[in-house]
Amino acid sequence: MKTHACRAAPLLALALSFAPSAAHAAEAETDPTIIVTAPDLANAAEARVQKTAGGADVVGHQDYADKSIVSLRDTLAFSPGVYLQPRYGQEVRISIRGSGLSRGFHMRGLTLLQDGVPINLADDNGDFQELEPIFFDHLEVYRGANALRFGSGALGGAVNGVTPTGRTAEGFYLRGDVGSFDSYRGLVSAGVAGDRVDAWAAISADTSDGDRDHVKRRSFRFHGNAGMQFSDVVSNRLYVSFNNIDQDIPGALTRTQALTTPWMANPASVVGDNARDIDSLRIQNRTRFDWGAATLDVGAFINAKSLYHPIFEVIDQEALDRGGYVRFDYAGDVVEATFGGELRVGDIRSKRFVNLAGQRGAVRFNADQDARAASLYGEVRVKPVASLSLIAGGIYADGERKQVIHLNVAAPAQNGTIGRADFNAFSPKLGLLFEPAAGIQLYANYSRSVEFPGFNELAQIASFVALDPQRAWTAEVGTRGRTGPIGWDLTFYRSDIKGELLQFNVGPTIPASTFNADRTRHEGIEAALQIDVARWLRLRQVYTYSNFRFRGDASYGDNRLPVVPKHVYRAEARIGSDALHIAPNVEWVPDGPFADYRNLVRTPGYALLGVTGGARVAEGIDAFVDVRNITGKKAIGDISAAIAVTATSAVYYPVERRAVSAGVRARF
Repeated sequence: MKTHACRAAPLLALALSFAPSAAHAAEAETDPTIIVTAPDLANAAEARVQKTAGGADVVGHQDYADKSIVSLRDTLAFSPGVYLQPRYGQEVRISIRGSGLSRGFHMRGLTLLQDGVPINLADDNGDFQELEPIFFDHLEVYRGANALRFGSGALGGAVNGVTPTGRTAEGFYLRGDVGSFDSYRGLVSAGVAGDRVDAWAAISADTSDGDRDHVKRRSFRFHGNAGMQFSDVVSNRLYVSFNNIDQDIPGALTRTQALTTPWMANPASVVGDNARDIDSLRIQNRTRFDWGAATLDVGAFINAKSLYHPIFEVIDQEALDRGGYVRFDYAGDVVEATFGGELRVGDIRSKRFVNLAGQRGAVRFNADQDARAASLYGEVRVKPVASLSLIAGGIYADGERKQVIHLNVAAPAQNGTIGRADFNAFSPKLGLLFEPAAGIQLYANYSRSVEFPGFNELAQIASFVALDPQRAWTAEVGTRGRTGPIGWDLTFYRSDIKGELLQFNVGPTIPASTFNADRTRHEGIEAALQIDVARWLRLRQVYTYSNFRFRGDASYGDNRLPVVPKHVYRAEARIGSDALHIAPNVEWVPDGPFADYRNLVRTPGYALLGVTGGARVAEGIDAFVDVRNITGKKAIGDISAAIAVTATSAVYYPVERRAVSAGVRARF
């Protein structure tokens, strides 16, 4: 391990793993071989969604337990409005409402959190691989401005992964997977609880050669938390997470390569031994004061991260983020309110070297990058009558980005220069939530979002560039609910954006450059429908319509924005019971998206067929199987956007190849 964070991790893991216990495992209230055995956390999250006047949902662990859980794609495939496409290994494109639309690497436009604390760095860029879905009790998805309670002002909103505690997941839980391409994954977790103390900890390990050349991955992860109930009012919980992730990068392919030989790697990626290796340690502490109708959370966190990333050059970064937050919730009969604030400060020691087959050569770039992100937010919900809530709120955000260049071989005149950008913005929100009948909700809201550019946008290859924040006004209307065997979630939204941060591929080995577009529009439909036909038959479907366009652009007119297809449909039919069930599924993209801003090259559509299944082997032991892309369909799943695309443009990522995995999970 090459950082202090990595060296300290085993000691912290050991300390939490041996936290004291004084109770027996509780009787299971849900499937006893799912990671959790009590629904308290998920129920509380569902209650918060029911008070949200906009698109939001909760995804429980049971919704994806029979899958090979590699990435967020496997957990959020049936969350309405979430666009997820695998690139390779654990790398996926994640976008909500077109957030980070043209970002062909890492992540932008979305706040990702674990147990309420962002994993994004202080400049809001991040690596979603640091979220380990196999650990989660559930995930909370708040689309757009509905993510206010997490201090998020991003166009896409927020995704919060929530881990179990010793009280919600007592006892031992084991899971083991094996699959195609020499893939192996294991998980061991344990939860204990006494009268005032509880603790939960989990370790996972994962290795796979992957379905393409030069895409081998390996990871080792730990997460644990320990809680103390000091009194009926005051409690405390300490969280520790550690990630050691090594991922080879196969690179993008030409169209012909992606559709005929999808298993190959880009030759330049092999020569440069391209990879993204991450070591990170996150420690957070939350103290809660619970007075019944009112709760106050006060927390602090520190995130240490090391990134070793051979691509066109070897990117070598050491980052340290620290911060704190406060969140107050009040729930009265007529008035409810949420107020909070957050401060994050981050330092990155950024170096780039000549790439000598994945090893550091001569130094090319050396800079200190410092970021600050602060926000204050509040929302008041008033009920003039029991069935109607009127909502008003807003977020004030302040950000700073500063880069001091010590060495830039490509531009020596920049040595010793300082680049700085300061931002601030207020984003209001108005909404209403109406319940005409029990179990049925109608909602509408109008909100502003502002995204500040991060170092990946500002500190481009040649210089520190001046970019404006991305600003948008979004209107949404929708409904969710359940009546009899039918449950639904349906939202229509329209975002009018100024200064959208768009990117295009510079070349096959050089990351994208970023520019501010003039005016763009994102509008779409986010729909989910579940029909419980019988106790032994459940059909669930999600459909996403995405119409993203320039608006009178000087260069691109009213062209469609590339990358995201107009229509995406997924469906799954679960036949059987917990004792024995099978669930065929389909993903259908009728027409592929454009690959270029000029709208001259479009990818073909596709349909992928799969099936999962499970059986109760014995009390507390289940077996499962996951088969993907049964027909071995060759298609293009993701794109790195470009201005102009030719037959030799390597901007395409093929869909996952046919793969079979199986496993066992047990609780005792």
